[in-house]
Amino acid sequence: MQANGLKKTVTHRQAIFWMVITTMLWGGSFVFNKIGFREIPPITFLFLRFSLATTLMGMASLGRFSRFNRKLLRNGILVGLALAAANSTFVLGVSGTTVSRAGFLNNLFVLFVPLACFVFWREKVSRVTFAGMSLAVAGLFLLARGGVEGFNRGDLLSTICAFFIALHIIAVSKLLEDEDIYLVTFVQFATVTACGGALSFFFSPPVQPFGIVSAGALLYCAVFPTVICFTLQNTYQRYTTPAQAGLIYTLDPIWSMLGGLLLLGERLNAAEWMGCTLIFLGVALPLIISRLLERRYIT
Repeated sequence: MQANGLKKTVTHRQAIFWMVITTMLWGGSFVFNKIGFREIPPITFLFLRFSLATTLMGMASLGRFSRFNRKLLRNGILVGLALAAANSTFVLGVSGTTVSRAGFLNNLFVLFVPLACFVFWREKVSRVTFAGMSLAVAGLFLLARGGVEGFNRGDLLSTICAFFIALHIIAVSKLLEDEDIYLVTFVQFATVTACGGALSFFFSPPVQPFGIVSAGALLYCAVFPTVICFTLQNTYQRYTTPAQAGLIYTLDPIWSMLGGLLLLGERLNAAEWMGCTLIFLGVALPLIISRLLERRYIT
């Protein structure tokens, strides 16, 4: 990008800063979804959130629609279906468990990416990643023992959500090449809106009037963790390595846990704390080791 004949540069420190902000906004979405679910059914909340996000992204894409083509539409829909599956299981999972547990379970996507690559493309899973998976499984076992209901339906859906997040990440890397970021994101959001509308029509009760708190939660989720986070991620992640980006994204459940503790009054017992810690270590340690090896190789 050129501005007044000078190339606009982004420093590594700036990229890290904005990606950390992105994780904070994502973490906040757990809390605000939970607040919105008090008056709005989860799937209906999903539909309204992405309807608004689609409208905003469409407005941001004005002037770009001349670049629209059949390939962009097809790939955007395919990636959007994975995003719809991830967000559907996300809202159902968060509605059935605490935001602290959901945040750590969703973060399992970091381990599911290499696992899915092994299943579909026979890409080798490293020993470090396998060790991380073992820690995460131990954490899941402790979560199953902790809490009032043990490993409940919401926890299961949050784990399934992590798998669909991994599929979405893989779909982005495999299907999207040089498409216009704004247009392909618009198609993804529109696909989620269509899926959410269909699910809401068949499975959710009619929408009842809701108050300003739920409306504010809906607005936050549509603007910040959806439109703004996608834009920040697409803008700044390219200035970091995959290992760095993955390590930064492990902050996501930390913010959701803090939000649950401070804003919703959620509390974890000893077994839940240990389970969440093991899941966090299972996700973070392979990324830390990858980052250290990456720095050693560069130097």
